Amino acid sequence: MTNQPNGEQPTAAETGSTVSETDITTLEAQLTEAQKQAADYLDQLQRERASFATYRRRTEKEREEIAQIAAVDTLKRLLPVIDDFDRAIAALPAEKAADESIRGFTLIHRKLIALLESAGVKVVDPISQPFDPAYHEAIGQDANTDVPSGHITSVLQKGYTYGDKPLRPALVRVAE
Repeated sequence: MTNQPNGEQPTAAETGSTVSETDITTLEAQLTEAQKQAADYLDQLQRERASFATYRRRTEKEREEIAQIAAVDTLKRLLPVIDDFDRAIAALPAEKAADESIRGFTLIHRKLIALLESAGVKVVDPISQPFDPAYHEAIGQDANTDVPSGHITSVLQKGYTYGDKPLRPALVRVAE
């Protein structure tokens, strides 16, 4: 094909070739088919992108849940250590409280408590509150108390929550 002097492409009649109606129809059909295939590919691509975005959100959520489960498990393992510290401090004679090693011991206890609080762990203090089986575990009942029936009279072991969920129920005694 040669260019015309005015810069236009030569027509089929000028080059001596003829384009039949069937060739045009075939080319239009191929164009329509290619457009349909491109639309299908675009639809598939958009579906895959949406599917991948859903997958990414789901895996991120699962990863966060696994991290929280691991944190809760670790925190639960620390609670008996805190209980031991509490019992040891409660059993100290008053004359030994000023001893340097005992003060160091109590500072470690405070640091552990602060660590738990910074992680979102809170102590359940249910004295005189109604018994709630989600946060309390009844060990026994007390008769003839000033506390209304069904309310907690004493705490035998502290309970803890992590966020809004119980980490460990408090062991309590309940008024009859």
